[in-house]
Amino acid sequence: MTASTLADQYFATWNAADADRRAELIASTWTADATFQDPSFEATGPDELNKLIGAAQQLFPGLSFVRVGNIDEHHGYLRWTWHLKAEGQEPVAGGTDIVILAADGKIQKLIGFHDFAPAH
Repeated sequence: MTASTLADQYFATWNAADADRRAELIASTWTADATFQDPSFEATGPDELNKLIGAAQQLFPGLSFVRVGNIDEHHGYLRWTWHLKAEGQEPVAGGTDIVILAADGKIQKLIGFHDFAPAH
């Protein structure tokens, strides 16, 4: 799987409203023991990740995650930037993700950083 295809599936997962569809996408792009960490959330494994994404969608109704710019790739690592926004609107949040790939090319670990986010 190319870095671009993996990133497309990753963002499709975050934007999929249906939990079963998210589970399919997670199974095809993440290892069974993968971890996700950002300043707001943590998850380990496909079930926790699926629940986390569903909860995030409840917090940000009507918004979608979109990749911004190119993907950087080297030595089993990926880095991409994203925005959270409504279609045709300015983003309300954005960040950078660092991905550690497993030998099979799936996501083993993702560490996210918020570049900007709504004030609490």
